[in-house]
Amino acid sequence: MASVVQYGRRRGSSKRAGEASRVIQPPDLRQITVLTKAEWVRIQDELNKVHKEEESVREAAKQREALHLQSKEVVKLWPNTIAGQRQKKLEAKKIRDELEEEKKKVIDREEAKYQEQKRKEAIEKANTQLFYQNDRVRGLHSGLLLTEVLKERETQIELKQRMKSASKDLDKDFCKIVKTREDEALSQEKEKSLQKKLERQAVVEDLKQQIKENEQVRERLKAEDKNDGVETQRLQELYQWEQRMNKERQAKEKKDLMEAHLEHLSNRDLVRATDAQKQEAEEEQRKCFLAAKQKMMKLRNDRKKEMLREAEENRERIMNKLTVTQQQQADDEEQRIAKAVAERDAKQAQRQWEEEEKKAVMLKSITAHREKMRQEKEQRDKEEKQNNQESLEAKRESDKIFSEKQQLKAQQIKDDLRKLEDFNARQIAQQGARKQQLRREEDEFQEKMAELMAEEDKQFQQYSQQLINAAAEAQRNVFPLCKAAREGIGGSFGPVSSGVRPVYLVQDQTGAQMPKYVSGTTQDIKKRHEVVDIQEAKKRIGFTW
Repeated sequence: MASVVQYGRRRGSSKRAGEASRVIQPPDLRQITVLTKAEWVRIQDELNKVHKEEESVREAAKQREALHLQSKEVVKLWPNTIAGQRQKKLEAKKIRDELEEEKKKVIDREEAKYQEQKRKEAIEKANTQLFYQNDRVRGLHSGLLLTEVLKERETQIELKQRMKSASKDLDKDFCKIVKTREDEALSQEKEKSLQKKLERQAVVEDLKQQIKENEQVRERLKAEDKNDGVETQRLQELYQWEQRMNKERQAKEKKDLMEAHLEHLSNRDLVRATDAQKQEAEEEQRKCFLAAKQKMMKLRNDRKKEMLREAEENRERIMNKLTVTQQQQADDEEQRIAKAVAERDAKQAQRQWEEEEKKAVMLKSITAHREKMRQEKEQRDKEEKQNNQESLEAKRESDKIFSEKQQLKAQQIKDDLRKLEDFNARQIAQQGARKQQLRREEDEFQEKMAELMAEEDKQFQQYSQQLINAAAEAQRNVFPLCKAAREGIGGSFGPVSSGVRPVYLVQDQTGAQMPKYVSGTTQDIKKRHEVVDIQEAKKRIGFTW
């Protein structure tokens, strides 16, 4: 059965078959039921009964809701009801809340003003502290401290000069006072020496009395020492007697110990003799055991040799029996072979006849099979030709669809590329605008920084000028303040550039700051050698053209 390709490469039923199936068939009058009008109305009522009940329920609910709303509208304006009183209380509470809210707003505004004032004061204080923490201001304060130190040093020097001049007038009075004090000291020294002499005499008398007392004590101690010597001699004799008794007791113990040791040695010799006899008996028993063991080994070896000999004889008997048996088997095999050859020839002849019969039958079946295969091949060729035609049509259709899709895809790619180019152009424009904006912001930042630096420098100059004027009025040395208040940020010796005095360091291991050689003399030399008029310079050098 041939099939028609639909929708690209898929296979299915043909459109003609589908159109034929969709043809409207006439109704079968035998299967149609005719209803009367009453039956039809009854069926419709049965179907719409639920809907009517729902509509009636909804209508009743709407009427109740309308009456409820109407009653609310009527009662809403009555002042003597609970709802009216509640409404009045709510309105009064709302008015109180509004008044409290207004008061809170006024308080909040006053608090905001107060906080704003506090913030401004804190900001001014912070700015002042930051200004005082600036390096230039700290340097200025250091210079102010140095001026105060210099003033204090001058004051101390002046005070020292005054003290030196005043000390010359006081030397004479001081000498008189010293002489008077020396005389008083000499008289007091004489009185002290006399007092000490009297005290020494009293001490001598006391020493004599102490010497007498010491001699009496010494005599008493001698008598006590003599008594102690007698007692010591008695104790010494008692100790010597105890020592003699201890020696006698130790000698007796040594003698008893020697006798016990000799008895132990005699017992040890007896034990050794007994042990020697036991060892000799054990050695004799060991020799007997070795002799018995050697005899058993000899008997075991003889038994092994006997068993090997018997096994060799059994092996020879078995070999002889196997030789006779193999000869008999060879004779029987020749007879069986001859019989088998005869049976094989008979079977081969029978098999050859059967094969010829099978070959004839097979040739007939082959001929029939070839005819059948030829017919089937012709049928397959027809079907294949038809299928090829159908597949060719389907392939053409699919190629057409594929080409349309490729065109749409190419168009989509072109649109995407155009959109990408537009996007890249917009990005480039945005980047350019962003760079310009960043450049403008950088310029504005630099301008603001320059303005801030100028404002800071102006503020610093005003503050430094106030300090210099105050120091000058107080007759202080203003040179450190003038040095700290010079133009440019930084404490180096370099020239001022954009409001900053840079630091120039030596390019070596020290990294020290380069010194400043600019002074009034160098400026005069520079003016003298700097060329202002080229003609005058030529004349000064000696050129005549």
